Amino acid sequence: MSVLNAIIKFSEAPKVAIGARFHLISIRNDENKKSLKSSRSCLKKKGKRAMPIADKMIKMVEGMGMVKKMFEEGARLKAEHGAENVFDFSLGNPDVPPPPEFKKVLKDLVNDESLYHGYTPNPGYPHVRQAIADYLGSQHDVALTPSLIVMTVGAAGALNDVLNAVINPGEEILVPTPYFIGYDHYAFIANAAIKTAPTNADFHLDPAAIESAITEKTRVMLINSPNNPTGAVYSAEELTELGRVLNQASQKYGKRIYLVADEPYRKIAYDVKVPSVFQTYPHSIIVSSYSKELSLAGERIGYLAVNPQAEDAGLVAGAAAVINTMLCVNAPSLPQLAVAQLQGITVDVSIYRRRRDMFCRGLSEIGYEFHVPEGAFYLFPKSPIADDVEFTRILKEELILAVPGVGFDGPGYFRLSYAVPDSTISGSMAGFKRALAKI
Repeated sequence: MSVLNAIIKFSEAPKVAIGARFHLISIRNDENKKSLKSSRSCLKKKGKRAMPIADKMIKMVEGMGMVKKMFEEGARLKAEHGAENVFDFSLGNPDVPPPPEFKKVLKDLVNDESLYHGYTPNPGYPHVRQAIADYLGSQHDVALTPSLIVMTVGAAGALNDVLNAVINPGEEILVPTPYFIGYDHYAFIANAAIKTAPTNADFHLDPAAIESAITEKTRVMLINSPNNPTGAVYSAEELTELGRVLNQASQKYGKRIYLVADEPYRKIAYDVKVPSVFQTYPHSIIVSSYSKELSLAGERIGYLAVNPQAEDAGLVAGAAAVINTMLCVNAPSLPQLAVAQLQGITVDVSIYRRRRDMFCRGLSEIGYEFHVPEGAFYLFPKSPIADDVEFTRILKEELILAVPGVGFDGPGYFRLSYAVPDSTISGSMAGFKRALAKI
């Protein structure tokens, strides 16, 4: 089942938001679909083209045009039962406060009489890119220059820039499953196709499966570590083997395959090191944001960094900067100035660790099966029944909102975000126990 078809199938399930890039899969937007059918019918009678919108947008509208209805569903449950009695684990929206340094920097900037509010350079302020290049260079042990950094509107903006910069129409983006559903949308914008490769039982990379999935159309290998939805962190050994596979395939097909690492959760890891893709494959590009590590999701500030060893590194960064002017214009000015002064600063990750441990302990005692997340702030337990959509419906009866795994191309599982108060986790345990008893 395709992810888009899963969206349409999931018509009676609770609201869903995937990560900071807010995408919803849930109750069908009957009004939109009725309107689309009416327009199609009306135009056909007049002998004109079937739709007043682009044909390629029809499924997108049907699948994604229900944000308002999803908020209404969540609000309805909370109004009916009381907000404290609804246990919403569907949103990947960081709730840990930003570091105190952020507020100080922001106040200083606002009180600075020289603060500039005009247009910024399209790739970002030079001194901001220099600060990020210096920090990333020290972290990844490479000599980065500001010319290889582009400031973007979050990691979503960075992904759109990179994919449109390197992909020709009809080429493929290869992703391990399960994967963040936003990748479907970025592929759509880039006029590319998503192709998937399964992961191992513990959601770590399967090099053999990746090698088998690569074709002459593969242009980008897109990975997300720490991973949404599984919490897996790929090891240096995995990434080195992945680099070998990509290099071998690039030679085989006579075209460079780029490795794009989506790393907004890089700083949220537990007892494991998140290795550098720059050290495991030269033709690599990092996209990231400050949504998670600084809890600035609403500020929409991110960046892309091209490995200086990558083939045509300068050309790739330049093309991404040009795309940036076409899709998003530029990254917001004030957040750029703020993050330049906050390199190396991170939220209190121990809060997420405490919640992870609390959630894992509680669900394990009840009888749920899962791999303990190594990073990010999601649990991806196995559904006690084969139909994960049906099980999330059972959870909803207990006022627990979860995301079915089929929405991530991971059927048979469901995702729980622990970017929620401790009380939401502890208060939900009785409902999880009752849900399990119902099957």
